[in-house]
Amino acid sequence: MKANLLETIGVLLLKKGYTLKCLTRTCFDILARKEDKILLIKVLEDANAVSQEYAQQMRNLSFYIDASPIIIAEKAGARLEDYVIYSRFDIYTLNLATFSNCLENRFPFARRSQAGLTVSVIGRKMREMREQLGYSLNSLSKKLGVSSRMISKYETEDAKVTLKRAMRIYDVFGAAVFDKINVFSSKPKAANPCRSDVSRKYVELGFDAAETRNVPFNVIARKEKEIILTGLGDKPNPQAASMSKLIDADNLMIFTKKKPKEIPALTKQEFLEFEKANELIKFVKEFRK
Repeated sequence: MKANLLETIGVLLLKKGYTLKCLTRTCFDILARKEDKILLIKVLEDANAVSQEYAQQMRNLSFYIDASPIIIAEKAGARLEDYVIYSRFDIYTLNLATFSNCLENRFPFARRSQAGLTVSVIGRKMREMREQLGYSLNSLSKKLGVSSRMISKYETEDAKVTLKRAMRIYDVFGAAVFDKINVFSSKPKAANPCRSDVSRKYVELGFDAAETRNVPFNVIARKEKEIILTGLGDKPNPQAASMSKLIDADNLMIFTKKKPKEIPALTKQEFLEFEKANELIKFVKEFRK
């Protein structure tokens, strides 16, 4: 089932003009890009199968390459509902039908949380439309079956309401007063302390850096628009090279015994001797020529 789902998602993305790379044995399955929009997608039959470690690695990587992490699954124990957004370890989770709609810029309103299905009201917009339609707080409260004080709260606090209440609001105002959930706007923060000499050296040079697992490289570093994917060892992972091309990143290998060919490579000591970030950036970019 996962193979079929991967193929269907790939076709949808290609039809929408994305360039994509499918990877194996990583914390994500598809890296897709269209202009400045980058998606990092994990495909599962059951979203409950994703581990917290994989999710954290997806969030970290998304932060450094400015991507939106997404989990696409058919169920999470029970079947995922159409046009509803779920969350697994702070990553938007949705089924194929919902994802297809999002690619058409038809973003959902409903979110599944511990409180059940909820919808976020845009308070300012609700107040504007209420006034345009000539409803007082009291008259609107009667139509919606809530108190005037609750209406006032909706209009000032951008409240979350139950799906049942949202349907009543929809009958009066339509969808314009609801906040759409743009799954492509998620930009998570990284949470990964630098423990190795390599990642700490990147930080010393002025980069943001993180150690990685379950991806084709060992350290990712970023300084402004410059991204460097760093592998440790004597044999580069070929998936790192294809991935770097898609996200406009550079590759670097820190080797121990045998120097890799056709890729920027340094011994650990040589790497640690760099004193300025621009010197390192110049070195890795020499191999792009």
